[in-house]
Amino acid sequence: MRFLDKNTIKLDKELNKLDTFVLDFVKTLKKHTSYVIVSGYVSILFGRSRATEDVDLIVPKMSKNDFVKLFKELGKKFYCLNSSLPEEAYDNYLNKDSAVRFAYKSKIIPNIEFKFAKTKMDNEALKQKIYVKMGRSELIISSLELQIAFKEIVLGSDKDLEDAEHLKTVFEKNLNKEALNNYRKVLKDE
Repeated sequence: MRFLDKNTIKLDKELNKLDTFVLDFVKTLKKHTSYVIVSGYVSILFGRSRATEDVDLIVPKMSKNDFVKLFKELGKKFYCLNSSLPEEAYDNYLNKDSAVRFAYKSKIIPNIEFKFAKTKMDNEALKQKIYVKMGRSELIISSLELQIAFKEIVLGSDKDLEDAEHLKTVFEKNLNKEALNNYRKVLKDE
């Protein structure tokens, strides 16, 4: 693994089934909207050995019409665990600040937890992107500093604290300590 620039990481790794699932999902997603991957999968992507059932993903708020188009295209490979009707998924979940989940057809896990940006920090995550290049594929994650601070301050479970420690260890020389401390302060004050 190496930084190509401050916002791009080249990651040499053998893709596992979870990586392939995520790459498959975002291949369709990026045709319709921007996105950022947050939370536990980021630690797993960079070598933390733990299981996860879901991958958290934030997108900018979309119109119902745009979401219906995305939903229908995703439906070629994936299904929504919350509703088979895109309008219902939009009105009853996404438009009410809840997430919807998508999985491969006939599977439940792993799944993508898909949600609209709704907080200042969600929007910050969408702005402060890091591109992770893996061969010809690419994933977009939120800033490492925001990932760490959010896991430490907001989530705070043992698993989240371990994820944060893992990221701090892996990226020790590349972290912007000032940005990390600023995110910690903002999140404590919210």
